[in-house]
Amino acid sequence: MTVRLLTNIGRLWTGNEVLSNAAILVHNDRIAWVGRAPDLPQSVPGVVDDIVDVDHVENLGGALVTPGLIDAHTHPVYAGNRYAELAIRTGGSSAASITAAGGGVGSTVTVTRGTDPWTLCNGVRERLRSWLLSGTTTVEAKTGYHLTRDGELADVRLLRELEKEPMMPRVHVTFLAAHVVPPEYFGRQREYVEAVGAWCADAAAAGADSVDVYCDEGHFTTEESRWVLASGRNVGLLPRIHAGLFARRGAVQLAAELGCASADGLHHMSDEDIAIMSRYGVPAVVCPATALQRGHLPPVRQMIKHGVQIALGSDHNPGYCGITSMSLVIAMAVSAFGMSVNDALRAATLGGATVLGAPDRGVLAPGRLADIVQWDADHEGAFAWSFGLKPRRVWRGGTPVQ
Repeated sequence: MTVRLLTNIGRLWTGNEVLSNAAILVHNDRIAWVGRAPDLPQSVPGVVDDIVDVDHVENLGGALVTPGLIDAHTHPVYAGNRYAELAIRTGGSSAASITAAGGGVGSTVTVTRGTDPWTLCNGVRERLRSWLLSGTTTVEAKTGYHLTRDGELADVRLLRELEKEPMMPRVHVTFLAAHVVPPEYFGRQREYVEAVGAWCADAAAAGADSVDVYCDEGHFTTEESRWVLASGRNVGLLPRIHAGLFARRGAVQLAAELGCASADGLHHMSDEDIAIMSRYGVPAVVCPATALQRGHLPPVRQMIKHGVQIALGSDHNPGYCGITSMSLVIAMAVSAFGMSVNDALRAATLGGATVLGAPDRGVLAPGRLADIVQWDADHEGAFAWSFGLKPRRVWRGGTPVQ
């Protein structure tokens, strides 16, 4: 049993309120007490009989403290890079011409399939570690660059095994075999969709938490998406959907129909889409880096106005974005989407916990996981100023990781 007291917290952003001169008492991997330091009890039943007997006392020097950040949308299981493709895209080449020349998702699939498991694992490990060291304690991580049954299931198991290692964030594994149609299924898209639906039970058994489908132009139709998501939901996977990144294809309506845990992307939305998400309680995951690259910003302020739950994601992937710092994503959300710092920080903590179905994190409160970050600042406004605020210390389940 370990009891740890974090004290002299200048400003504590709990997710529900802001406290000055605060303290946190941690028992094993959970928060036992949180509040203003002058109100710290002498004893906490079942935790410590006398506060002077606490195992570890850490003075945080008046710093800002928040819950561990949560990245609600990433694609980290890949090999190689597409730097050359990015260069020619910024020079004016269209996505269609790049794909026709052998680029796009298919090029990453080819490289990933040809990479040995050891090398692939090392690359994913380094990416996940960089998230944790930048203050992100939970990462949603998608498969989607093998597009074979065995390869996708191996990716699920890889993520589950890496999560058990030291210096790793918590991982929410999403099965995204319905990313694009692989080359061996050219002209047989419906056959591939049926195959992916059949793989969902194996993905759940291997440790996946969610199933995702890319419902958009050049990917999968609403009917195909319905088949995959329903197949996953039937075996206990949370359904989520890539929606409206290139065009409106009815993905938002499908998300409402199936009760999706999230609709992600949403670069192209109508007032009707927002009303549907609000009415049916479909949360939105928005990714400012990708939205800026593609030149279409989701109407985040309108969604907030209509009560849509917002979560933030980096959308880390080999083709568009290499960000692993959620504090940078917060700053970009403030600048690009017009979010307040509080709204953006909440979207990167409580919002992420909501869409991932993880009520044990995202807020600093008794009984929640002790995923905590001490920042190199004394006020949350620093997130909007620094464009990549650095943590001083990170605790995952009460254990310091740096």
